[in-house]
Amino acid sequence: MSKDSSPSNALPTSSIAPTLDAAPDQVAGIRSASDMASDSGPTGSDRPPVALVEGSGVELTRETEALLRRRLRLAVTLLAAGFTLFLIRHFFDADYGSAAERALLGLHAVVTAALGALAGVIWHRMSIPIRALRWLELAVFALPAVFFLVLQYFSTLYWASQGFFRFDVGLWLMLIFTYALFIPNTIRRAAVVIAGLAAAPIALLAAMVLFLPALTSCACPDTITGVVLMLGLAGVGSVFGVDTIGSLRQEAFKARKLGQYHLRRRIGAGGMGEVFLAEHQLLKRPCVVKLIHPDRTGDERALARFQREVRAMAKLSHWNTVEVFDYGRTEEGTFYYVMEYLPGMSLAELVDRYGPLPPERVIHFLRQACDALREAHSMGLIHRDIKPGNIFAAKRGGVYDVTKLLDFGLVKPVLDEQPVELTREGTITGSPLYMAPEQATGESPADARSDIYALGAVGYFLLTGRPPFQSDRAIKVMIAHAREAVVPPSQHQPHIPPDLEQIILRCLEKPPEDRFPSAEAVADALDGCEAAVQWNRQRAESWWQGQESPLPV
Repeated sequence: MSKDSSPSNALPTSSIAPTLDAAPDQVAGIRSASDMASDSGPTGSDRPPVALVEGSGVELTRETEALLRRRLRLAVTLLAAGFTLFLIRHFFDADYGSAAERALLGLHAVVTAALGALAGVIWHRMSIPIRALRWLELAVFALPAVFFLVLQYFSTLYWASQGFFRFDVGLWLMLIFTYALFIPNTIRRAAVVIAGLAAAPIALLAAMVLFLPALTSCACPDTITGVVLMLGLAGVGSVFGVDTIGSLRQEAFKARKLGQYHLRRRIGAGGMGEVFLAEHQLLKRPCVVKLIHPDRTGDERALARFQREVRAMAKLSHWNTVEVFDYGRTEEGTFYYVMEYLPGMSLAELVDRYGPLPPERVIHFLRQACDALREAHSMGLIHRDIKPGNIFAAKRGGVYDVTKLLDFGLVKPVLDEQPVELTREGTITGSPLYMAPEQATGESPADARSDIYALGAVGYFLLTGRPPFQSDRAIKVMIAHAREAVVPPSQHQPHIPPDLEQIILRCLEKPPEDRFPSAEAVADALDGCEAAVQWNRQRAESWWQGQESPLPV
């Protein structure tokens, strides 16, 4: 389990909750369920839901739509920029005394303007169905092809008048390869379009050889054959390249599917595995999938710990504990489990963004965390890694500021009956900034009161914006937890009510017997605070709605 080295980490609003054994508050970062449906990455809100190559199902077609739009943006931008630069050069180099040259310059300007207009349409945030995108795709490549034909005609005539045969295929090869590399396609459709691009200059050359005597006199068969072979080979190679790229994309798509779950994108990674934002294919429900690293599947201790985490979480049904939907193992041996998706942010992020929280809101969060711990402790489970990054402020069922306890990667039965030794002798587990003294020293086994100590340390952080002890070295923090007296939080924030401060300090007592005996006792004490009734659902909703990026519905 990774160790916290700072009280909090900045993250975007409306993140996702479930985490790895490493730095859960670094895993949060999904903005909303609607963003989850975007095609890839957090760079735009206009993109349709993800899926991949046409002809392989609805999901694949939707991903092709998203990918096609992104690739068309790049292609049209590249072509428009190139035509613009060469138009500037053409403007200065043109022979304005020639009618043909003026016509060519005018066509160049029209094609450049048209490509710019197409770029504006494709870059616009409006939704464009895939059929319309395909027509735009043809327009993007047909316009340069028309200009290249006219340019090829005049340039070939010019060189023929000088007694030379010159038919430059470089522009056509550039256009063919640009299409093959940028545009996602089936092999059949790619063959039709690329064949058209390769056949156009060949048809022009054939017509000129047949009907223009000046060209016939200077063109030799070997040269013409070389042009045809070059364009033909480029076309065939490009078509097979498109097919190869399409096959790789299909394989990547299948790799991102885990049974009924489609993995949208990775949102975190740690020593044990990876966390992905996902969607159930039938229910269309956003969720979070946690995978154990394939190279750890042969590690008996790692697998036992992973299975223990899942089973522990699956036993817990409280509203304030993150819910586990599913668990399984793929044919390749990858273990995974599926958790609920939580719009919101961790308490670490909340304090990092907005500073220390008001006492009444701290009570609101801690009170709910106590309820989650009460259920876990009643089943003989201790968390052992309670920290701000493992407690989430979520929106669930239309209710804001719902506390969710996350990451049971270190959860352990009080009477552990696991046949595998999951924690080596002398190993320290937990996060130093919020670690109970007995965990830091290893002198006595952690129990429910260790979680209470950590919860008190979280409360201290929420009220003051800093953990009880700080240092640039984890060992110093652990020693401080074991030996040093806690500075009362009111010395950092004078407005903290005395009754709440007393609860926090009692949770942070060094001897476990001096702390509250149970999470239920902490909850009862919090209920007795004068400020306990001052934060409610209405205030929570008002607060969230007042932010620049309120949580999704």
